[in-house]
Amino acid sequence: MVIARERPSCASRVPESLYPFASRWHDRGDGVAMHYLDEGPREAPPVVMVHGNPSWSFYFRALVVALRRDHRCLVPDHVGCGFSDKPGDDRYRYTLASRVDDLEGWLDAMGATKDVTLVVHDWGGMIGFAAAVRRPERIARIVILNTAAFHMPARKRLPGTLKLTRTRLGEALVLRLNAFSRGAARLAVEKRLPSDVERALTAPYDSPENRVATLRFVQDIPLAAGDPAYDLVTATQERLHVLSDRPILVCWGGKDFVFDDHFLAEWRRIYPKAELEYYGGAGHYVLEDEADAITARVRRFLAEHALTPAGVA
Repeated sequence: MVIARERPSCASRVPESLYPFASRWHDRGDGVAMHYLDEGPREAPPVVMVHGNPSWSFYFRALVVALRRDHRCLVPDHVGCGFSDKPGDDRYRYTLASRVDDLEGWLDAMGATKDVTLVVHDWGGMIGFAAAVRRPERIARIVILNTAAFHMPARKRLPGTLKLTRTRLGEALVLRLNAFSRGAARLAVEKRLPSDVERALTAPYDSPENRVATLRFVQDIPLAAGDPAYDLVTATQERLHVLSDRPILVCWGGKDFVFDDHFLAEWRRIYPKAELEYYGGAGHYVLEDEADAITARVRRFLAEHALTPAGVA
């Protein structure tokens, strides 16, 4: 359900010149609202962009601007992120399962039931693909940006920064000092971000209460059987093949210290026909490091795999 809501106070630190979009909110049904963008012609096939942690819809701003003339760009903020509500643990379960349910419910509310181009980054890959393999009839095309939708590759280990975040010290650093969001704005790029962009990326996480999601995402990374998200990741991984006939574009930053080339190799194994653009000098926030190149490449990908009323041409 679309509802009226004021932008949060942190929006004042996000310049309209960088984020020139109208805000909308979706009520999950329990009073907790998800913020989202809905840009472009409503009758056009939707391009759904799903962000990760600790970013928010701001991360996709260049892609929205590049596509909104001809495409309906739908971009949600996960609960606890961006301009969405940031409830405490007593009002919301910060788990992968909740995220997938949120995305599915919001897509239904938006009428995005077919011809969806799914664009995913970081946790957005796990969330987006988990929803996609449940309802593959929604999905027409896919764009993958430094992410995963499967268990950690055998030769990969959890980076030290994420290990630290899962400790009591790390929890204190995240909640008290916004260490995860601020750290990502510095460490996830190879090209230093302009100060106004860095401020905007971190703006929603302006108090300990508003940083819960950035911590819970890291705590929810499934490393072993029995972890809350483990079975859902397994179920998603086992069904990725149902999307193998879709046009898929992978845009990959080669200097990502989390989703590195071990993850890219797994994507290439799962989707050997996928188109690949490899940006060897780009980091985890690949769309920040290579915005012009990626937006142009995505536009070309969508044009080359244009949709007809019946689906993919």
